[in-house]
Amino acid sequence: MTIDAAGTVRDLRETFASGRTRRLAWRTGQLRAMHRMLTERHRELEAALAADLGKPAAESWLTEIGFLTAELEHTLKNLEHWLAPRRAEVPMSLQPATGKVVIEPLGVVLVIAPWNYPVQLLLAPMIGALAAGNTVLAKPSELAPASSAVLATMVPQYLDSSAVRIVAGGKEETTEILRQRFDHIFYTGNGTVGKVVMRAAAEHLTPVTLELGGKSPTYVDDQVNLRAVAQRLVWGKFMNAGQTCVAPDYLLASRKTQTRLIPHLRRAITDAFGTDPRNSDSYGRIISERHFDRLTGLLDGQTAAIGGQSDAASRYLAPTVLAEVAEDTAVMKEEIFGPILPLVTVDSPAEAVDFITARDKPLALYLFTDSAETKELFIAQTSAGGMGIGVPTAHLTAPGLPFGGVGQSGIGNYHGRYSIDTFSHHKAVLDKPLRPDTLKAIYPPFTTIKEQLIRRVLMPIRRKPHRD
Repeated sequence: MTIDAAGTVRDLRETFASGRTRRLAWRTGQLRAMHRMLTERHRELEAALAADLGKPAAESWLTEIGFLTAELEHTLKNLEHWLAPRRAEVPMSLQPATGKVVIEPLGVVLVIAPWNYPVQLLLAPMIGALAAGNTVLAKPSELAPASSAVLATMVPQYLDSSAVRIVAGGKEETTEILRQRFDHIFYTGNGTVGKVVMRAAAEHLTPVTLELGGKSPTYVDDQVNLRAVAQRLVWGKFMNAGQTCVAPDYLLASRKTQTRLIPHLRRAITDAFGTDPRNSDSYGRIISERHFDRLTGLLDGQTAAIGGQSDAASRYLAPTVLAEVAEDTAVMKEEIFGPILPLVTVDSPAEAVDFITARDKPLALYLFTDSAETKELFIAQTSAGGMGIGVPTAHLTAPGLPFGGVGQSGIGNYHGRYSIDTFSHHKAVLDKPLRPDTLKAIYPPFTTIKEQLIRRVLMPIRRKPHRD
C-alpha cells in the first residue's frame, strides 16, 4: 500500500493552522460524533472484534465500545472546566501582576494502536487529542485487519476528515509515517517498537507517550478469601484470552496458598467458560499463528496444574495455570500476553516485594490482602504504572485515575483530565502593567541600597523551618 504521509500531515497541519479545532464547539462536536458512531455502529465493531480476536459481544462492549462511550461522556461533562485557564500565584517582587496557565493544543498528533484492543486503544487516545483541540493521524494495527478496515471506513463518516485521518498498512507504512514531523506521538505496544518510535521522534524533538507492557505481578497473602480471589483473577487474566497489557502476568504466593488456590481457580475457570473453554462463547482466541506458536512454546517443559490444551487450527489455548514455576524459566523471562498464569513461590510479603523490585517496573501490580500493613508495604516499596488492591485491571475504568507506565513499562499517562494534559501545552502567562514600574528596584546600576532590597525583601533566601 502506498501512502502520501507527507501530504497527509501537511493537510492536517493546515487544518490546525486555520484555528477551527481550537473552538470548544468543534471539540465537543467531534466527541459527540464519535459517541454516535460507537452507539449506532456497535454491531459492526463487535463483528470485527469477533473476527480478529474471537471476542464475545459482551466483552467487546465492556472493554472497548462501552469503555469508550463512558470516556466520551466523562470528557464532555468536564471539558470546559478542564480547559479553563488556571490561576497562578505571583510573588511579591512582581506585584502588581497576575499569572495564569493557559491550556492550548499542541498541533498534529500521531496515534499508533496495537491489535489486542484495536478499537479502544485507537480511539481512547484520539478522544484526548481531539478534546485538547488537535488534529490527528491514526494508525490502526494491521494484525487486527477486520477492526482496522471497519475503523478506516467508519471514522471518516462521522468525524471531520480534514482534521482526522486513518491510515492503514503495516511496517512499511508505519516507517514512512514516522519520518514525518508531529507535535506529539502516542504509541501503544511493545518496548521493542517503542524504542523505534522514540528514535524517530527524537529526529524532530517530538514528545512521546509510550504505553508499553511488562510482567505485571500479583501477590496473594495467606489469609485472604481465596474463592473470591480466584473469581477476580480468572476474570482479569483470561479476558481477551489473556491478551491484555495489564493482565496479571504471574502470581506470587506461599506454597501453602498456591495449593489451596488452585482448586478455586479450576472452579472459577469452569464457572466462567465451562468444562471445555474451546466451546465457550465467552472465551476468545489468540490473534495470530505467530503469537500462538510463541505461547505454546512457553509451555515447553512445564506441567500445567490447570489447562494447557491447545488447537493450532483455531488458535485456541486453554486457560492455563502453572504451579511452582522457577524464576529462571522462559515463561518468567518475557511478558506472556496470553492465557498462561505461572505461580511462583515466596514465603512472605517482604520476599514478594524483593522479587518485584529486582525486575523492571511493571505496567500494573495487583495485591490481594486484608492487611493494612501489607497494603502500605506494597504501596510504599514498589513502583508500577498502576496498582489494584482486591481487583485486577479495573483501575483503567476509573476516569479520575491516570493510566500509564513507568520505567520500562511506559512514559506518560492518559484518560480523563490526564488526556487533556498529555495532548496540551501548559502556557505560562504573566501580565504586569507598565505603571507603576515597581521593577525599578532591580534595574542596574546596582547600588548598596538596591542590593540590600533584593537580598532581604524582593528575593530573600527562604530557609526551611527548623525542626527539633
